[in-house]
Amino acid sequence: MPFFLVASVVLALLMDGADPLRDMASQFIAFGCALPLAALVALLLPPMRPLEVTAVRILCGVRAERLADGPAMSWAARRRTALWFVAHLAAGGIVSGMTLSAPPAVIVLLAMPFSKPLQHTAPLWPKAFHGVYGPLAGLALLALIVGTAWAAGELLARCAPLLLGPTPADRLAAAERRAADLASRNRLARELHDSVGHALSAVTLQASAARRVLDADPEFARQALTAIEETTREAVAELDTVLGLLREEDGTDPAAPAPTLDGLDALLGRTRAAGVAVEATVEGRCAGLPPVVSREAYRIVQEGLSNALRHAGPVPVRLQLRVRDGQLTLRMENPLAGDDTGPDPAATAARTGGGRGLRGIAERARLLGGEATAA
Repeated sequence: MPFFLVASVVLALLMDGADPLRDMASQFIAFGCALPLAALVALLLPPMRPLEVTAVRILCGVRAERLADGPAMSWAARRRTALWFVAHLAAGGIVSGMTLSAPPAVIVLLAMPFSKPLQHTAPLWPKAFHGVYGPLAGLALLALIVGTAWAAGELLARCAPLLLGPTPADRLAAAERRAADLASRNRLARELHDSVGHALSAVTLQASAARRVLDADPEFARQALTAIEETTREAVAELDTVLGLLREEDGTDPAAPAPTLDGLDALLGRTRAAGVAVEATVEGRCAGLPPVVSREAYRIVQEGLSNALRHAGPVPVRLQLRVRDGQLTLRMENPLAGDDTGPDPAATAARTGGGRGLRGIAERARLLGGEATAA
């Protein structure tokens, strides 16, 4: 309607004798001029697509997954949106024109055989309509209105996915968003698994060892409980950091607070407090590593120690860390549980399975362009 009014005003100013408000021919000309104007508006305004998508979902019942999501940013998408907008307005104009003008004619045709005044005041109607053909023609006109409205709706519903559906660029952008979301969820899952999982494995072993020697060696049990306290305190701090990332709290640095290789000595100390004899060899300067490499390497070492705790128990672990020629190499070795003395009950208590730890290590290595192997 706004485009029709603008076209009517412009037509009245440019054409002598044009009267779109009274003259039927002028109305058709104004309607034809309104469609290019509507196409231009849809072409220049990207937000037109989400508005039309909402209308199509509500009025035509087209499923949301078949339609594009978001404004039309590329010119190809804008042209398709403009074409749809013109089709939408044209079909709507035709149907609305018929529903406004035809119902009075239907009423006249249905009542004409029963009203002499109508027969005398409507000389343009054929005399055949004064009889039984009048109601038949009225019913046919009513069916034409209904059929046209239904056909227009079906046509628009079929054209909507073609013109308002996602373009290849839209699909690529949606895939990139899904990949980014998945990467973010995987990163948070790795952080939770590696930080809290390591702490829980260490606490389980420490508690199991303290329980077994509580009467025979109270001092060792006391040290184990102290280590449990420190480990859980640090685990709670890391858990709060990850939950802060999930909540996206103000002031939370999304890259933040993951520990780096600067904290390797503290990590090894907590692991030794859990009863694991760790022999660590460091070659090169870890302080010169990029922050992201240092963070991921710390998590890889942490998860490796956790795997040793879970699946082998308090067995000796040998860690080699080498920085040379711009490359970082990590190597961790430990004997299997029960190689000499049978299965360790603490390892049995800590073992949870699942395989997520090794998968997380491999993902972290791939993020840095490296690789991880386990044997």
